[in-house]
Amino acid sequence: MRFFLAMQFKMSKDAISMSTNNPAANSKYKHVTAHWAPTDPVAPNSVEELIHRSNCLGTDQRITNTGGGNTSSKIKDKDPVTGEELEVLWVKGSGGDLRTSKKENFSSLYQSKLLGLQKLYASRADKGIKSQAEDDMVAMFSHCTFNLNPRPSSIDTPLHSFIPHAHVDHTHPNAAISVAACANSIEVTKAIYGDEVVHIPWMRPGFELGLAMQEACKQYPQAKGFIMGQHGLINWANTGRECYELTLELIDKAAAYIEKKQEERGGEAAIFGGSVQSALPEEKRQQVFAELLPWLRGQVSKKKRFIATIQDDAKILRFVNSKDAPRLAELGTSCPDHFLRTKIKPLYIGKAPSADSSVEDIVCSLKAQLTAGLEKYRADYAAYYNACKRPASPAMRDPNPTVILIAGLGMIAFGKDKSESRVTAEFYNCAVEVMRGSEAIGGYISLPSQEAFDIEYWALEEAKLQRMPADKDLAGRVAIVIGAGSGIGRETALRLIPEGAHIVCVDLNAAAAQSTADEILKKTGLGIGVSGTGISASGPAIGIGADITKRDSIRAMLDQVILAYGGFDSIIVTAGIFVPSDTTGHIPDDKWALTFGINVTGSYLVADEASRNFRDQGLRGSMVLTTSANAAVAKKGSIAYDTSKAAANHLVRELAIELAPLVRVNGVAPATVVQGSAMFPRDRVIGSLAKYGIAYTDDEPTDSLTTKLAQFYADRTLTRSPITPADQAEAYCLLVTEKLSKTTGQIITVDGGLHEAFLR
Repeated sequence: MRFFLAMQFKMSKDAISMSTNNPAANSKYKHVTAHWAPTDPVAPNSVEELIHRSNCLGTDQRITNTGGGNTSSKIKDKDPVTGEELEVLWVKGSGGDLRTSKKENFSSLYQSKLLGLQKLYASRADKGIKSQAEDDMVAMFSHCTFNLNPRPSSIDTPLHSFIPHAHVDHTHPNAAISVAACANSIEVTKAIYGDEVVHIPWMRPGFELGLAMQEACKQYPQAKGFIMGQHGLINWANTGRECYELTLELIDKAAAYIEKKQEERGGEAAIFGGSVQSALPEEKRQQVFAELLPWLRGQVSKKKRFIATIQDDAKILRFVNSKDAPRLAELGTSCPDHFLRTKIKPLYIGKAPSADSSVEDIVCSLKAQLTAGLEKYRADYAAYYNACKRPASPAMRDPNPTVILIAGLGMIAFGKDKSESRVTAEFYNCAVEVMRGSEAIGGYISLPSQEAFDIEYWALEEAKLQRMPADKDLAGRVAIVIGAGSGIGRETALRLIPEGAHIVCVDLNAAAAQSTADEILKKTGLGIGVSGTGISASGPAIGIGADITKRDSIRAMLDQVILAYGGFDSIIVTAGIFVPSDTTGHIPDDKWALTFGINVTGSYLVADEASRNFRDQGLRGSMVLTTSANAAVAKKGSIAYDTSKAAANHLVRELAIELAPLVRVNGVAPATVVQGSAMFPRDRVIGSLAKYGIAYTDDEPTDSLTTKLAQFYADRTLTRSPITPADQAEAYCLLVTEKLSKTTGQIITVDGGLHEAFLR
């Protein structure tokens, strides 16, 4: 079986590798990369400069994580009503990512109106309702909007407004958070920066923190930035370029200090107290993941289906196998940006499996440990909720972990889709790096439980969740489409994407499967430009080559799907073959066997191999096979095809019984789909036109020939309309959604109305 090499997130690697081609790369910084080249054509003190600065910062994930951090510039502009020149705060708005931000990702607000909110806040906070006043101020930001800009403002807006400098960067560098989250943060901040950067104690992001920073700027006029306790770094300058370079300089200083202290403590070998357990060999790790993940996905998806991301690179293995991992994992994450994704702590399974044990024994042992671990985790989460909840707190959310660490194996992160699970894994990587740095310089401390709870269950966060659109029909689900390289399979793969599914494009022609996957990634704009397979998958679609007449090829394909997403929910088989009889009605034995091998046995082998994964997941799933109107109508010249499709019809019914009650099995029976079908090459189209006496010329374009044949077939139906792959895709899509959740063992015909094929 072929397993794909583990790859730490390609987004991070791409961001760092850009330094080799960037003219600014050969800079004075060791621990960050300067991406703003001196020749970059941006106008000073403009919105375009702010966007460029933000993109450069976000490109290096050592500076800030996906979706994290914000930047701002105070820019002179004219009031659209009065024409008066005034100061406008442009600040990255709620949501979005620095690396990819465009102008529409930034809020614009009247600076004078924001400052005017301070009096309103004081009047409300003085009445003893400070927490409510904080939330009220966020609602007031919309009243400060400049030029009807629709972008919602971030809760960090006051920080940028109240700091009396033109350009401000707020980032979440691992090195700076390490300083912010160490036990002696005040002393370490002083040791690294002197009077240049001041430590600000932890305070929930918002209006009060902005006021505290405003006061600190007056108290420490020499300061260029703040280390925000448990949170990150904020700094400022009078020009955008100076602010950018200062950000890099401050991060580089912190990282260099940590590196020096780590060396003094014993270097690499001493990180996290050193390794006390060993990782399984790479191939065996992936075999264990492939066996374990469907069951584990089922365990954490009882309330809502999740997609998995695996990481088993050297850094995460160093952590999970270390002496300090149990203690640090239990402490949980520090930065609010981290634990909103990773929850307050991960589930840690601390007994590494023996490399001498069989895969089966390892999986059995891990299931037992995980069962007990999940039960305890859920109980701990409920206790955390009950101890910290307030009278108006929202109801407790899903108590399952989103990050699971397993000694000897690595990390599994879960999210509502591939993007979220990948980012969750990325954030826990950041948390691990923060722990590493903090431990080197004074000892890691986490955010107090009550503070963490107040962020996680903040009314504004809950309101944001409630405003999110309802999940699509196939959200969190993985659909395997076999035959996705062309025709009906390709059209079906594309049709499932708007329903929220993750699509595995499978075809005998691996390049064609990848082409369909690439088309999906392009349409969705997700996947960061790569799809990959196995552990390296990063987007909502992957392409895999497989031969469904061979059981080992099917097994390898399913294992790659599991490594990519954690499991699967639906399988659609559109692969098929048509071999016509000769003029005497004869078909060679090998062609007869091949026809049945693909059209019947292949579907059975897929179902048989997938059945154990479906059972392990314990989640309801579906299969849809492709039969044909020919299964009910005998025709001269297609004896092998017609009888194989009749067998496929009955295979649907048999599998519906065998896989019940967990998996619904249905079929789609197309009539002749000519346009867009790989089963109708030019020579077959010409043969059919000649057979039916339809006029054509040898030099006629293929599209014209195909249209003639398609219309001929259409004219034989009750609807008189040619049948396209898109028509068939609607039926497959309907059968895998919950719209027909009580339908199994049935064949849906999409034949335009062939009365010869009516049931009788």
